[in-house]
Amino acid sequence: MTFVRALLNPRSLRWKILLLTGLACAAMALTVGVLVHESTLNRSLHEGAGKAATALDQAMRDVRDGGEPPVATPAELPDALLRQVEREGDGTLYVNRPPAPVYWAARQEGGRLYTVRVDMTADLLTRQALDRHMWKYSLLTLGIVVPVTALATELPARRLRRVARTARRITAGDLDARTGTGRRPGDATRPGGGDAHTGEDRYTYGGGDEIGEIAAVVDSMADSLQRRIAGEQRFTADVAHELRTPLMGLVTSAGLLPEGEATDMVRDRVGVLRDLVEDLLEISRLDAGAEEPQCRPVAMAELVRESVARAGLDARVTADESAEVRTDPRRLDRIVTNLVVNAHRHGAGPVEITVSAGTITVRDHGPGFPADLLAHGPQRFRTGADERGRGHGLGLTIASGQARVIGAVLSFANHPEDGGAVATLRLPDEGPPAPGR
Repeated sequence: MTFVRALLNPRSLRWKILLLTGLACAAMALTVGVLVHESTLNRSLHEGAGKAATALDQAMRDVRDGGEPPVATPAELPDALLRQVEREGDGTLYVNRPPAPVYWAARQEGGRLYTVRVDMTADLLTRQALDRHMWKYSLLTLGIVVPVTALATELPARRLRRVARTARRITAGDLDARTGTGRRPGDATRPGGGDAHTGEDRYTYGGGDEIGEIAAVVDSMADSLQRRIAGEQRFTADVAHELRTPLMGLVTSAGLLPEGEATDMVRDRVGVLRDLVEDLLEISRLDAGAEEPQCRPVAMAELVRESVARAGLDARVTADESAEVRTDPRRLDRIVTNLVVNAHRHGAGPVEITVSAGTITVRDHGPGFPADLLAHGPQRFRTGADERGRGHGLGLTIASGQARVIGAVLSFANHPEDGGAVATLRLPDEGPPAPGR
């Protein structure tokens, strides 16, 4: 289907190459045709003038030998020929008009005007036949060159489409996508082919052309991006693990403080810090792909109400009481809780939750999701826009990660009427896919 769309796209590189090739061939054929036509015409006229002059000389010799003089009245001769004779005493002129093309020769001698004309029909027919053959074979050549060019452009076009597909996959989050056309010079000597000093993959292009270079650059870019993201994920996990031990001691110490306003403030801030560390640990587990769902049949309406109650936030739940799905209840609870908390923290009430068969929708009446989140999805440590409040932006990231674990699809949109944020979770009918699928 992609090939058909590319083939029918008038702005594609293939059609531009074909158009330029066709124009180049047509321009060359026209140039050669005009040059050959003019050269043949000049040669024919030169030979016609020679034939007419020779015929006139022969006629003059015949007159001297007693033959009939080839005379004509001025009215029978073309005006241009008469003027030439008046100036120079003789002249030749080609006239192409019915009933037949002729070459005139005239000479003024002894007060008399001698003229002859040579039929040029054969030369005209020869030139016309030559022109027809040139047009025919030019069109034939064009008909061969254009399809051959189309076939020749298929391979580079296919390679470019492959690079474009890989770039789109990387943009969509598939950091393992590669074009497969780049090669690393270190492959034979070093696992991974990276540079021994910098750890970077140094791709070269074996195709010897610009497309191969682009493919190698895309592969190298994907490697670099993957390394950077992996480094950030390791850093996040390491920081979270390092903070957990002193944080537990801090939580314990806060619990031993005497009751009071200052103690409440310390415990509140310690609780926020603990939640942040737990969120970071959860994201690190999701990034590592170590999470596996524990599925069982779940009554969706009951689970959603319990999640809202545990969150301690107001939300109006409209549910189909018979809705049931096979999923991991702990992860589904985590998703619903994060969506409700996000709606209250960054949106505005009332928060409405609609539960139907396999679908949970959480809607608030705030400013809506920012355009960046709608375009690229939630990103950690980014809330997207000032009007949606402050925060570390991990709630929606965790919800999206947990949704992937249970095989669900979490999408984000803004309500078409009042612009409030709408998060929709669609659960699979048969539970999450098996690991490795």
